[in-house]
Amino acid sequence: MSFFALIPAAGSGSRLPGEQAKQYAMLAGRPMLWHAIRAVCVAPVETVFVVLAPDDRTFAARDWSAFGGKLEPLYCGGETRRDSVYNGLVAAMAAVDADDWMLVHDAARPCLPRADLERLLSECSGDRIGGILALPAADTVKRAAKDEAGTQRVAASEDRSQLWLAQTPQMFRAGLLAQALRQAKMPVTDESGAIEQMGLKPRLVAGSRENLKVTYAQDLAIAEAILRSRP
Repeated sequence: MSFFALIPAAGSGSRLPGEQAKQYAMLAGRPMLWHAIRAVCVAPVETVFVVLAPDDRTFAARDWSAFGGKLEPLYCGGETRRDSVYNGLVAAMAAVDADDWMLVHDAARPCLPRADLERLLSECSGDRIGGILALPAADTVKRAAKDEAGTQRVAASEDRSQLWLAQTPQMFRAGLLAQALRQAKMPVTDESGAIEQMGLKPRLVAGSRENLKVTYAQDLAIAEAILRSRP
C-alpha cells in the first residue's frame, strides 16, 4: 500500500485580488502553493502531483528544490476542480496503482497542521472507503431565500448538530476516486461528493480551524500569522 498526493492548482482564484493566480500569492516568503505542498510532504507520500493549467508559466519559474524528487507537475488542468483532479489522476496512473491511497489537497490550504494529516492517515488507512478532514459546524446555520425584491432573507434555521464543513486532504483509493469522478452526473465541488454519488459514505475525521482555505484578501493575513507562528 502506497500513498500519493495530488494538488489541483489550475484555477485563478477570482475572489482574491491581484494579477497572479491565487496559488502563487506570497505567504511567509514563499508561494502559497509551496506551503500546501510542504504540508502534505510530511506524510509518507511517494510523489506529490501538482495539476497545473496547460498555459501555466509561473510554476517553472519558482524554486521547488526543497521537495527533491517528490514533486511532479502535470499540465493537464481543466475548467473545474473535478476536471483537474480527474485529469491528474489519469495522468498519474502510470505511476500509481488503483489500490494506492491518493490524498487530494487544496492549493489554497497552506496551513494544514501535521497532527491533522497524521490523524487522517491513522483513521482512514484501514477504512474500506476513505475519508476527509472536516470540522463540525460551530455557528448557527441559516438557510436563505430571496424575497420579491431580490433581498436575501432567512428562510429557516438548520440543525447544525449533523453539519460538518469539509476540508482537505480528502483520502481515497486512486482507482475508486477516478471511477467516481468519471461517472459523476451532478456537479461536485470536492472529491467526497463524487464518492457519495456512488452510494458510499466517506469517513469524517476531525480537522482544525488552522486548516483554513484562503479565499478572500483578509485570509492571507490570517494564514501568514499561522505560518509565522510555527517553528
